[in-house]
Amino acid sequence: MFLSVFDMFKIGVGPSSSHTMGPMSAAGRFLDLMRASPFEFSGLRGSLHGSLAFTGIGHATDRATILGLAGFQPETYEHDKAEETLVSIRETGRIMPPGLPTLNFLPREDLVFDYGPALPGHANGMILMATDAQGDVILQETYYSIGGGFVLTETELAQGKATDEGAPVPYPFKTAAEMLDMALHSGKSIAEMKRANEIARGCAQSLATGTARIWQVMNNCIERGLTTSGELPGGLRVKRRARSIREQLEAERGMNLNAPHTINDWISAYAMAVNEENAAGGQVVTAPTNGAAGVMPAVIRYWLDHIPGAVPSKIEDFLLTAAAIGGLVKFNASISGAEAGCQAEVGSASAMAAAGLCAVMGGTPAQVENAAEIALEHHLGMTCDPVKGLVQVPCIERNGLGAIKAVSAASLALRGDGTHLVPLDACIETMRQTGLDMGEKYKETSLGGLAVNVPNC
Repeated sequence: MFLSVFDMFKIGVGPSSSHTMGPMSAAGRFLDLMRASPFEFSGLRGSLHGSLAFTGIGHATDRATILGLAGFQPETYEHDKAEETLVSIRETGRIMPPGLPTLNFLPREDLVFDYGPALPGHANGMILMATDAQGDVILQETYYSIGGGFVLTETELAQGKATDEGAPVPYPFKTAAEMLDMALHSGKSIAEMKRANEIARGCAQSLATGTARIWQVMNNCIERGLTTSGELPGGLRVKRRARSIREQLEAERGMNLNAPHTINDWISAYAMAVNEENAAGGQVVTAPTNGAAGVMPAVIRYWLDHIPGAVPSKIEDFLLTAAAIGGLVKFNASISGAEAGCQAEVGSASAMAAAGLCAVMGGTPAQVENAAEIALEHHLGMTCDPVKGLVQVPCIERNGLGAIKAVSAASLALRGDGTHLVPLDACIETMRQTGLDMGEKYKETSLGGLAVNVPNC
């Protein structure tokens, strides 16, 4: 099993990797399918199902789908150009995808939110269609946005998780137990094994350049969030708080009465800064999702700014270790809130961050695995219940608490020798089973939990 660090950490736009980036990418794939087709097309249609329908407005799924059909993609997204394109499509009822003729598309009529039963493959399903001059559908594909920006067609999903095309990798671990066994016999750290796998599929220079870019975007996102105030879009009138928290903390520096626990406020401020940017539709990195994008950057920033001896040269090790853990969770369970609740998003992110922090602070592979297990275990059962379908409440604060748990988990693991009762594999399997047992109204549909007990306006 191989899942690249660049699969786990994708540069994109908010507010949701599964509901915004995924549909935009799916639309791009459909355009490729149309370009390869011999048919002559006249129009486009689409339908959103399951969680994509129920929380689609709050997650900007309709907007993302339309922009994807117009040729926009998350990694090259230009906000001002996107706004101009949306206005043009709504005013003219026409859409102009690159490499295709101008097509008929009336957003209010041709993109349907289907609130009936979800499609059979996944809670995040969508169907895209192209029509001829008579309005008959002549090309159709079903896509599933399975979390973290990953998109599969109906056929690809049916083929299962085992499909892994590409050059063989030297350490193809599929479980944490296999990972630890390979580490023991090779004498390598988890980051070293993951690096060898990445180089087998690419090169050392592209890995170094790519991971440096990931951290640059993460840190830039923190800085924007720490210096921006105002209200977040969507109608809840949620105020940005990261800037105010940072200003208060800076004013308290050097005070004799400054409580030690205020370090948690720094960690929360870093995480909230990212997720406030995500909620505003800014550029973020999936880690492993947009809804959990603040946890990893917050823990890395905490390590760099507040732990003696931290050096930027180890950020790549942090990211590689975290990606190894995230890959195990995705392969054996889920990173999708619509599939398994927020335990799959913030829980996974916390486990990844705990593992990365433990690694760069000198933890052994066994301690790293322990750190990930501690963090994930204490997110088990967490529901996904965004108020008004917006990635704001409780999502923003939840990232801060997930980052704090990650730091605590790494610290606890470093106090031990790596031996512990519950293996990470058992914890991941428990999360998978819990997600299956969890009611659909608690899995990113905004039909339960805080979403129905807090006024939406």
